[in-house]
Amino acid sequence: MIIGVLELHFLIPGSRSLKEKRRVMSSLKQVLRKRHNCSVAETDHQELWGRAQLAVCIVAQHERDVREQLDKVVRFAETHADAELVDHDIELI
Repeated sequence: MIIGVLELHFLIPGSRSLKEKRRVMSSLKQVLRKRHNCSVAETDHQELWGRAQLAVCIVAQHERDVREQLDKVVRFAETHADAELVDHDIELI
């Protein structure tokens, strides 16, 4: 069993309040869960308007499958209109 953890670091340039930021992050988390069958949580910067960090977790039998899924998540996150992906980090356990 391989566990993959992906940290996504975002800037949210259009956010003017925590409410706007939470709307953007909530929408992104929902879509990631549905499209990629993964666990998602906001893990840092909860009180900052313009920044966010999400952690995505995928479990699979083979490392190749985990990497492919996490790469798909990264590619999707790069295209999200309301949040700009500035960095990501993948760790396999």
